[in-house]
Amino acid sequence: CSACRLFPVWTRKMNKVVLVTGANSGIGLALCERLLSQDTEGLQLCLACRNMRRAQAARSALLASHPTAQVALLQMDTSSISSVFAAAQEVKLRYNRLDYLYLNAGIMPNPQFDVKAFFKGLFSSHIITMFATGEGILTQKDCVTADGLQEVFTTNLFGHFLLIRELEPVLCHAGRTSQLIWTSSSNAHRSAFNLEDIQHQRGTQPYSSSKYASDLLSLALNTRYNKQGLYSSVICPGFVMTNLTYGILPSFPAFLWTLLMPVFWLIRVFTNTFTLIPYNGAEALFWLFNQKPESLDPQAKYHSLTSGRGKNYTQPRKMDVDLETSEALYEKLLQLESEVRKKLKEKQKESQQVHSLPAGPGSS
Repeated sequence: CSACRLFPVWTRKMNKVVLVTGANSGIGLALCERLLSQDTEGLQLCLACRNMRRAQAARSALLASHPTAQVALLQMDTSSISSVFAAAQEVKLRYNRLDYLYLNAGIMPNPQFDVKAFFKGLFSSHIITMFATGEGILTQKDCVTADGLQEVFTTNLFGHFLLIRELEPVLCHAGRTSQLIWTSSSNAHRSAFNLEDIQHQRGTQPYSSSKYASDLLSLALNTRYNKQGLYSSVICPGFVMTNLTYGILPSFPAFLWTLLMPVFWLIRVFTNTFTLIPYNGAEALFWLFNQKPESLDPQAKYHSLTSGRGKNYTQPRKMDVDLETSEALYEKLLQLESEVRKKLKEKQKESQQVHSLPAGPGSS
């Protein structure tokens, strides 16, 4: 049939189907490597990435160490509404079910760094919290997307929300379970989030706000979808040295980060949140892959932790969330979704009208 020619045979003979957003580097790529190391044969892995050149490089690296693995690529930019919708349509064409959706893609805008607060923190009892979360030393400037939405909010939260909504047919099936797994942060603070300003247009901590919103949304998703077999969980990767971390101080040379590593290793003796490398940071993501979703606590954030001796483990910690606020956020996201879909239809209609206009005098 034409569908069989369009997509490879492996899309029709599936065991576990896993889609990871932001999979071309950092924690997302480390997760993919760990998943394939556990089960190469029974896994259909899809890397959803914004930059296809980097995605192809990531796929090649995974296949170099796992030659028999089945790894597909999907172009998707969670900051673009049309990109999310197009990617979701592609997923529904390729797969009749999705077992795991890792909502890992995210951005942190280059922040304003408070040098005075940093050096003050170095000689205080809050030094570990400061390094682990950036609390008190970072403020950020957000941008607006082509869709007229705040970029951090859309990339980290709303794009993923729309993706889930679009993928309901392949996520929700009677008689089996599927999992949504969010990469959140210890930087997710209630104080940064405002229900009357969910896009964080008026604040200076868009990253923290978006991550706290993902904690709230996960709780609301469980309320809405558990009866349909879909479960949502949240993880914190700990303090990991990734491109996101390097972006905190864009003018800070990479080799200086390397010089700081011994300090970070020393700090890890006193705190287990300094996972430091992507492989360790992906611990909770990988751990959740092997759990029964019904047994998980919807109000817990699952933390990747590394002991001073380098042992990785996962620990649940209660999130600072409540059902009332989570439901209120969900309703606001539904309202925004409705507005976005309406605008997109209007744009498409205008575009069709422009293309259907008759040619002017003298045109060939």
